[in-house]
Order: sequence, then C-alpha cells, then structure tokens
Amino acid sequence: MKVKTHQATAKRFRVTTSGKLMKRTAGQDHFNARESGSVTRSKRRDTEIAKVNVSAIRKLIPGS
Repeated sequence: MKVKTHQATAKRFRVTTSGKLMKRTAGQDHFNARESGSVTRSKRRDTEIAKVNVSAIRKLIPGS
C-alpha cells in the first residue's frame, strides 16, 4: 500500500541533507518590538525538532 505524505506537516518541517528535522522558530509575526535584540536575531534561525517528536514527524513525511 502506498504511504501518503501529510501535506500540513511537509509544509512546516524540512529535512536537512544530514537527516535532521528543522522547523521555523515560533512567534515571529506579532509583538516583536518588545523583544530584545538577541531574541529577535535568534528567531530568524530555524531550530531542530526535539528528539521526542522526531519519530512521529518522520511517519508523516515518508522518505525523510
């Protein structure tokens, strides 16, 4: 049986060439003027998924 890709998950996460799962940092859209400069800069970077969630996300994105 063919395994389908969960499109909502595929849009939010990406797999690096080394196999790590990355996601965008949360909270970038609204109320950023009150944040310190270091927080604003850190929000620009993607972050790695917690190890506890990796297996669940990999099931939704076959071939990752």
